[in-house]
Amino acid sequence: MTRPLALLRPEPGWSASAARARDLGMAIIGHPLFEAEPVSWELPEGGFDALLAGSATVFAHGGSNLDRFRHLPVHAVGKATADAANSAGFSVSKVGEGGLQALLDGAAGETRHYLRLGGAERVSLTAHPGQRLTEVAVYRMRPIPLVPDFARLLASGPAVVGLHSAAAARHFACEVERLHIPRTTLTVLALGQRIAQAAGGGWASVEIADRPNEAALLAKAAALCKEGPQGRATAAKAANGSQNGSG
Repeated sequence: MTRPLALLRPEPGWSASAARARDLGMAIIGHPLFEAEPVSWELPEGGFDALLAGSATVFAHGGSNLDRFRHLPVHAVGKATADAANSAGFSVSKVGEGGLQALLDGAAGETRHYLRLGGAERVSLTAHPGQRLTEVAVYRMRPIPLVPDFARLLASGPAVVGLHSAAAARHFACEVERLHIPRTTLTVLALGQRIAQAAGGGWASVEIADRPNEAALLAKAAALCKEGPQGRATAAKAANGSQNGSG
């Protein structure tokens, strides 16, 4: 039995995830459930040692104020964010894997003042002794309703739903409730435990990626979407990719 993978993350991540999933033989349905829009922000005071970036959206919607910090080395959450920083003319010093907290953990013991630019909704971070965080929201995500065609596909049969953020999990759960889509045929695949909890209960099953990055999520999606010998081969190929790639 083959199930499609439903993707919900905002662009440009949606198209990137869809392309990787199709390369692994998965059928893709869905559309972004959020649109990013810039917010007005003031230049923070203080001397900073590095720019902490958790999303490529920072560089797409940060506006002209970003120019004031172009001299700062960027510590990016993953490859997609690093690529966006490079394209915007920034110099990337570190590329993480497994979230921004992992970047801070990896720099424990170092004295550094980070400027964290991100969305209005952000994951809380814990600084280590010697680390300082100044956080500024430069964009917000506007939720979008499920379009009718996508809703009908979800209601018509089993599917695996990839969830990349807690906000997406909550919004998707509300849309499923609003449209009376049965949860019992949908398998939720979350990037992390916090995201899975935000989705709530009642699903056919709730799965979590083996590692908190995109490659690991797609590796697990391949195993969930396809069963039998062909599915096992696809999952093995995806698992190799998750070991060699970064989120």
